[in-house]
Amino acid sequence: MPPDSTDGGQRRVVVIGGGFGGLAAARKLRHTDAEVTLVDRNNHHLFQPLLYQVAAGALSPSDCASPIRPYLKHSDNTKVLMAEVTEVDPKRRQVVLDRGDRLDYDSLIVACGGETSYFGNDQWKQVTCGLKTLGDVVDLRNRFYGALEQAERTDDPAARPEWMTFVVVGGGPTGVEIAGELAITTRSLRRAFRRIDSSAVRVILLDAGERVVSAFSPRLSRKVADNLADLGVTVLEGARVTDIDERGVTYEAEGESNRIDARTVVWAAGVHPVALVDSLARATGAETDRSGRIKVRPDLTIPGHPEISVIGDVACLDGPGGKPLPGLATVAIQQAHHVAKGIHAGGVGASTPFKYLDKGALAVVGRGRAVCEIRGLRFSGRPAFLTYAGVHLFYLGGQMGRRLEVMFRWMGARFGERQSALIEGELASVERASGAAEATQWAHSSSH
Repeated sequence: MPPDSTDGGQRRVVVIGGGFGGLAAARKLRHTDAEVTLVDRNNHHLFQPLLYQVAAGALSPSDCASPIRPYLKHSDNTKVLMAEVTEVDPKRRQVVLDRGDRLDYDSLIVACGGETSYFGNDQWKQVTCGLKTLGDVVDLRNRFYGALEQAERTDDPAARPEWMTFVVVGGGPTGVEIAGELAITTRSLRRAFRRIDSSAVRVILLDAGERVVSAFSPRLSRKVADNLADLGVTVLEGARVTDIDERGVTYEAEGESNRIDARTVVWAAGVHPVALVDSLARATGAETDRSGRIKVRPDLTIPGHPEISVIGDVACLDGPGGKPLPGLATVAIQQAHHVAKGIHAGGVGASTPFKYLDKGALAVVGRGRAVCEIRGLRFSGRPAFLTYAGVHLFYLGGQMGRRLEVMFRWMGARFGERQSALIEGELASVERASGAAEATQWAHSSSH
């Protein structure tokens, strides 16, 4: 084992992940007598709640991503490494990085977040668009606008509806937000095309559950479904997807199999922890839930390893009522503060049970519409949307000037301003992968 730095030397704290939880933990430790190292595979913090706006062309990718280092410029005891953690060695108390180098730790905070889950159907990844990374949403943006361009260009009236149909799988807040935004965007483009009528675009939301945004009350769920319908989104509840290919989606509802022909399918149905979490669970003997999250003690540590704290999307901890805490930024941030407080007090982690203060849930539908639940208070419409905007302005990274700039750009997009010059310039290719493949095949056959 490495020497115990708590016996004289400066303590070493390693934070894995630069998301909401990891960044909050590192910032909270800036006045702690410890050497803090934050490790992330990227050198930027991604503000995921606004990714759907990038997909719809309302914001630029840079509006949702900000460098990590400026966040920690006042943390003299903290360094940032852009690297990927491949293994945790709990016996030696070391973190192994992608180049084989190792970091010793006295305290480890695991906040590495999740990735898109296809529930065992990983082949669907090749024919759908995810919504977890900048690459995902830029791909979706290119496919969305590229599909409209293909519909404008094609001379085949049978192919046009496929290009003009967009299917969103998953009726949680993310699925609802992107479905509403795509519907709004097509309306804003109604005078942009000459051969197609953008009002004929179909946006279809498929949800396997009984109601969309099931985390909200039944009344607010129905309000969301009604708002989506007002925007032109077709909401199909109780629709379980059974197959996805390059030309559409097959789903089962009420015992019958149905097919939707569509060239663009958005996957917003599931998230599971990154592979590192499974490796950590095996190395420590920790239990995991069905989603792969590590079951932590009430103080957020792994049983038998008080020096390893797990927070955010990769931690499974029951909240009030016995239900696991949701994967929300507010949960991760509060957990980060709880662990950092314990380390600041001289421990290797927290030693008291974590108590979550539920600050409510928000989901935006579009055009100034949203739903909100805060401590039993439920409301919708413009007041909920303004609450949503205010919360996102507060949590958006960077200086206040940058926050206001992004929010003004976002608000401007809500009045019909889409595809700025910057975004048009970034669209190097408008064809979907299947369209590009078809073009390549045609070129090869023509040359022989």
